[in-house]
Amino acid sequence: MTDQTDLTQLGKKARIPKSPEKAILETFPNNNPGCDYVVRLTAPEFTTMCPITGQPDFAKIVVDYVPGERLVESKSFKLFLGSFRNHGTFHEDCTVYIHNRLKEAMAPKFIRVTGLWNARGGITIDVVIETGTLPAGCTILPLNKTDYTSGRE
Repeated sequence: MTDQTDLTQLGKKARIPKSPEKAILETFPNNNPGCDYVVRLTAPEFTTMCPITGQPDFAKIVVDYVPGERLVESKSFKLFLGSFRNHGTFHEDCTVYIHNRLKEAMAPKFIRVTGLWNARGGITIDVVIETGTLPAGCTILPLNKTDYTSGRE
């Protein structure tokens, strides 16, 4: 069973942090550290604001990672993403920031964060950042497998 003693948000009332910097990404031990596998987190309704115009920006954020010793707890991840709602940031900076915070919190063997941003001014911006090496035998689902069913057909 996973040690949950350090988790402060799961199963408790928790507010969305006022900013991404104030958000706490909680992690828990990987019960299978000797087995390489891919975890996918998909946030299909991510929102933030343009730092210049204040207009809303919408994206689908897809995180694929191979955990090392720790995994990210999904409620803390949800609250972290929610903290961007009233935060002004460019698409590229936002995607890289999400990657860096997750990498810092978990120290995964491999992590890829993809931001599939909705069109603004007729142009879509897709941002991909990855670090680490995908272990042999691990397969990442294609990006077209990110619909509502979370990669399942």
